[in-house]
Amino acid sequence: MRVVKLKEICDFQKGETGLAKAEPGDYPLVTTGAERKTCNSFQFDTRAVCIPLVSSTGHGHASLKNVHYQEGKFALGTILVALTANDAQELNIQFLHLYLSQLKDQILVPLMSGAANVALSVTKIKGIEIPLPSIERQTEIVEQFKSIATEESELKDELTHQQTLLKKLRQQILQEAIEGKLTANWRAENLDVEPASELLKRIAAEKAELIKAKKIKKQKALPPISDDEKPFELPKGWEWCRVGDLTSISSGKGFTKSEYTQEGVRLFQIANVSIGKTSWETTVYLPESYLEEHPFLELKSGDIVMALNRPLLGGRLKVATLSDSDVPSILYQRVGRMDVYFHDISKWLYLYLTSTRFSRWLYDQVKGVNIPFVNQTKVYTHLMPIPSLLEQQAIATKVAALLDICDQLETQITQNQSHADALMQAVLLEAFTQGSPEAANA
Repeated sequence: MRVVKLKEICDFQKGETGLAKAEPGDYPLVTTGAERKTCNSFQFDTRAVCIPLVSSTGHGHASLKNVHYQEGKFALGTILVALTANDAQELNIQFLHLYLSQLKDQILVPLMSGAANVALSVTKIKGIEIPLPSIERQTEIVEQFKSIATEESELKDELTHQQTLLKKLRQQILQEAIEGKLTANWRAENLDVEPASELLKRIAAEKAELIKAKKIKKQKALPPISDDEKPFELPKGWEWCRVGDLTSISSGKGFTKSEYTQEGVRLFQIANVSIGKTSWETTVYLPESYLEEHPFLELKSGDIVMALNRPLLGGRLKVATLSDSDVPSILYQRVGRMDVYFHDISKWLYLYLTSTRFSRWLYDQVKGVNIPFVNQTKVYTHLMPIPSLLEQQAIATKVAALLDICDQLETQITQNQSHADALMQAVLLEAFTQGSPEAANA
């Protein structure tokens, strides 16, 4: 198989259409993005490989997300170059697109240069060497790729479907947990367990003590629970209560940038809480002395925190339980802390907050608002079920075991997706490597 330089087999022509001035029309307009725009005029009427001449990410980083194939009449943006075949009997342009698009990170990206504005020169592209099999073999490789791509697409669709089913399974597990369906057998084997009504009495007593000690503020009396409010029938021994019977939500305080320091105690901001986890990619510090100056804002391991501003992400609540690695830290504004009156019920409260039922209810409260914000009063009065403390522990154990199985299944799906990508690369490399030093070293 001979090796040739692109300048020997291709014609090069830069785009002439300024994207800002292009008027929409009947012809595709190829840009650096994956999607085509339109233009009222065309520059080419042929088959071409279109290569962006600027980095996809900018900021001094070399990358190319797309190498395009286009045929027929089309316009081309000014920051791209079109490669067309000098001789269609020598070069199948789809073969060239396949080669350059699949190996762009090994062949094109290393040729990019520049400090702030990273770019790719046409001269360097012209000097690229590629293996050039016979025109029959090029066509065969293109057809093989189309067949493999179809199979890969079907496989990925199936894997995506599996991920969707897995997401629904997680939601179903949590839903059955808060309805008591997961522990039906457990209740049958534990008939003498103290009912939840007694647990609520102890929680109320603890709440009264906290108010008396001025550790929490006294709330307005919660409204009585009517039968019409109850969304489903509870198992024997369970009770309906309001979120405010179990906890209050205290929000943080705003601090100015002038108070920030290079080190000290971390400020827990809304960017630090996500779905079921915390993240410290964005970290701001306050003086260590602020822990003493703002004792009611100090977060502790085991605290439940939730986003009060834009609280939902993909329909799920941004709420997490803090671990030892998250503290000490100070609570910032727009983040809420669930001040649980009786610490032993924290896991049950967190389980309920992460359920689809609560997330959907909260979505109905905040949708349609320019800046969705949690109405704390509505959360306080929200109705939720509660089982006995022993059953809460049994539910937490069973949910953890089931979600662990879901995690294992998700890992397997992710690995299968990676294997599909690797298989595609392996098949293409096998077709390209003969006589190609660049691909052979990829």
